[in-house]
Amino acid sequence: MSGIENTIIARYESGGEHFEILVDPKLAYEYKTGAINNLEKVLVSDEVFKDAKKGERQTSAKLEKAFGTSDITEIAKKIFAKGGLQLTTDQRRKALAEKKSKIIAAIARIAVDPKNKAPHPPQRIENAMEEAKVKIDAFKPVDEQVQEVIEALREIIPISTEELKVEIVLPAQHAGKCYGTLKEYGMSGEEWRGDGSLRCVCKFPAGLQGEFYNKLNKLTAGSVQTKLL
Repeated sequence: MSGIENTIIARYESGGEHFEILVDPKLAYEYKTGAINNLEKVLVSDEVFKDAKKGERQTSAKLEKAFGTSDITEIAKKIFAKGGLQLTTDQRRKALAEKKSKIIAAIARIAVDPKNKAPHPPQRIENAMEEAKVKIDAFKPVDEQVQEVIEALREIIPISTEELKVEIVLPAQHAGKCYGTLKEYGMSGEEWRGDGSLRCVCKFPAGLQGEFYNKLNKLTAGSVQTKLL
C-alpha cells in the first residue's frame, strides 16, 4: 500500500452524507479509465471516511443505508461509478485527451458529409469540436457522448449518420475468405449461387464505406462487384 501522503480521495455524497476513500493516484486513474478492473491494490485503506483529511470515519449504519453493505470493495465500486475522483492536473488532461480521441474516431467511423456521402477526416472533426467549444466528460462512456457531440457539430459542418445498403457479389474463389468480413458489416440475404459465387447485402454506417470497400478489394484483388442500393 502507498503511504497516506501519496494518496488521493475518491468521494461520494448521498442523503447529505459524505463518503470518502483513500486510493493510489496512479492505480485509481487506471481503474477509473478501465485500464485495470481489480480494486484490491487501488485502495490504500479499508476505511470509509466522512472526512478523510480529518480522519473522521463513517458509521456502519450510514454505510448500510447509503450502499446496502459495509463491504469496502463493494462500496468502493459504487464510489468510483457514481462519485468523483480527485485526479492530478496531468491525469485529468490525459483522461480528457484520450476520451476526445476515442470520440473523434467513433464519429469518423459513423458520420459523413450528407452532400457527397464522404466521411469527415478526424482533423476536420477535431477542428469543428474546438470551434463549437464541445465539452468532453473524461469518464462518461464514448457511446453516450457521440450523439451529443454530433449535434453540436451540426452548427459547424454538414454531418449525418445515415446507413448505407450495398449489394455485393463475390466470385467463388473469394467468397469463403470474405464471409467473416461481410458478417462484420451487417450481412443479410446471403444467396449462394450454382457457380459458388455469393450475393448478399451489407448495411452499415456510411462513414465506414471507405474501410469496407478497401477490405473487400484487398481480399479479392478488386474482383468484387458492389452496387449501392
